[in-house]
Amino acid sequence: METILTDRGLAAIATKIADGERLTIEDGLYLYETPDLLGVAQLANQVNLKKNGNHVYFIQNMYINPTNVCEANCGFCGFKRKPGQEGAYTMDETALLEYVEKRWNDNIREFHIVGGHNTEVPFDYYLDTIRTLKKHYPQVTVKAYTGAEIEFFSRLSGLTMKEVLQELIKAGLDTLPGGGAEILTERYRAKMSPDKASTDQWLEAHEIAHGLGLKTHATMLYGSIESKEERLIHMDRLRQLQDRTNGFMVFIPLAMQPRKVEAGIKRRTSAYDDMRTLAISRLMLDNFDHIKAYWINIGVQLTQMALTFGSSDIHGTLIEERISHSVGALTSQGITRDELIHLIKSAGKIPVERDTFYNVVKVYQ
Repeated sequence: METILTDRGLAAIATKIADGERLTIEDGLYLYETPDLLGVAQLANQVNLKKNGNHVYFIQNMYINPTNVCEANCGFCGFKRKPGQEGAYTMDETALLEYVEKRWNDNIREFHIVGGHNTEVPFDYYLDTIRTLKKHYPQVTVKAYTGAEIEFFSRLSGLTMKEVLQELIKAGLDTLPGGGAEILTERYRAKMSPDKASTDQWLEAHEIAHGLGLKTHATMLYGSIESKEERLIHMDRLRQLQDRTNGFMVFIPLAMQPRKVEAGIKRRTSAYDDMRTLAISRLMLDNFDHIKAYWINIGVQLTQMALTFGSSDIHGTLIEERISHSVGALTSQGITRDELIHLIKSAGKIPVERDTFYNVVKVYQ
């Protein structure tokens, strides 16, 4: 497939990509600045086709937030509540099982679990959440607790992060989600998430997890105060860790949602920024197999577009997503398998239902 570039400056980057040479942060800045967005898309699409062909992956999963009580004060969050605040909740075992039972279907393969940094309960509460789900749904993968939560559990319990992860694995943990990364620079974290894990602590949590045999996920929350260079520094830090461990399965850029549903459209990232960021992610993260287009944040139509901008995964059914919707995501809170299959097929791609670890469940030709 011939690449048609209207910006001659992209030719040097295209040559580096063709030669398998790693792009620099300066290259990434050029990709953000070039007016030839479709040229960037073509380069990302070629890289993805080499890695994944026309296959686009999805999973049938359920989103669970056991508690929204949180000690942190992140500038982008509308989900958290303080102890005793109206709307604050912490599920006990009965409530957890009732929540799952009401939303259950036999095709669900993954529980995606994140919550608040709740100091009102002991570390055992978080272990028991996993134990309860594994006891009643042993066939379902438990994807639980972000790198930031692992650091919080370490402070809460007095254990090291390695000991925390070892206890979680004993309880039935299978993988870590990618959240809590936000932007991996200290300037950003000091302003937007000052009470959560530092850049080094988040990366350390995942490096320890990889050393213990877990494959994990990585995200980037973009569209607020970060610079384009900080986005690229974030990607570079992830690929450096991936060079050492090869423990990440997928990278998920997450578009920032406004603090309120009624916030003006100017508060949202643009379609151009979303598509460009997905494509640049594919080009920068040469050692990641998959880039995920998260339909919850960018909507199903842009998600279809993303499949020719370097993305090979569109996430899953979710059933009832709360965190992005608490700050104004305009999408539905869940989607059916048939809808996901239609979304992929109508973009000219081949839907592949997967498990958490990208093992193929079924190909829908």
